[in-house]
Amino acid sequence: MSSRADRCGEQGPCVRCGVGTSRPDDSPQIIPYLYYEDATKALDFLVDAFGFEVKSAFRDDQGEVLTAQLRTGEGVVMIGPGMEGFGTRGVEDPEWATTRMFVYVDDVDAHYERSRAAGAGIVSEPAVHFSDNKIYVAADRGGQQWIFAQPTDPEG
Repeated sequence: MSSRADRCGEQGPCVRCGVGTSRPDDSPQIIPYLYYEDATKALDFLVDAFGFEVKSAFRDDQGEVLTAQLRTGEGVVMIGPGMEGFGTRGVEDPEWATTRMFVYVDDVDAHYERSRAAGAGIVSEPAVHFSDNKIYVAADRGGQQWIFAQPTDPEG
């Protein structure tokens, strides 16, 4: 485990990188947790279609994902199957979204092409939004919707 001085050049707890706080190093303060009917297929899809990297994955004896953390840049999302004991479940309803993840990417057009080629459900095509971001919305195979964005003015 590294110290805050190794990462930030200062001593003491760091809310930015997590060193010295009650959370693991390099863990954001808030991590969205998404539930899927089949978390194993969801993990594979998110890696293939959206370019996430697997930070960690805990699997049962049959290799099915029980919980996983995926990373993109500095962002982290957790996924898992719904579990009755936790009162959670994956819901696939392409008509409605109860949440959407907002993710900045370096090249939204290239990301869109990758997602579309991998079979993501395109909810909206890339377009400049009133927020001055070029965005598109895609649904993964578990019904979760993702907003991918690139600032139209990278300077500001």
